[in-house]
Amino acid sequence: MSLAPPLAAAFALAARLLATEGFEAEAWNERRDTLYLRRSGSPFFLRLSNHARTAKQRRRRTDILTSLVLDRPCSPERLVALVRGAVRDFEANAARRP
Repeated sequence: MSLAPPLAAAFALAARLLATEGFEAEAWNERRDTLYLRRSGSPFFLRLSNHARTAKQRRRRTDILTSLVLDRPCSPERLVALVRGAVRDFEANAARRP
């Protein structure tokens, strides 16, 4: 399952916006509907996906501090706001970690 064209464009824009915040793409999942990003030197990930994680996934992957879920097309302005919120959440969660 790959991303629909409008979602693919939103993912690409979100990844570019996250890059301006210091995040680098590390890996895609097998279905290529989830991208894992991290800042250089950080052990933690920000997850960009078209679906939320399950409780089981959250328990297994404690290195993922926050997820930015894009499950429908949105305006560029809305996407900027979503990215800002995800970065804010990532930084808050990272500050709580030892």
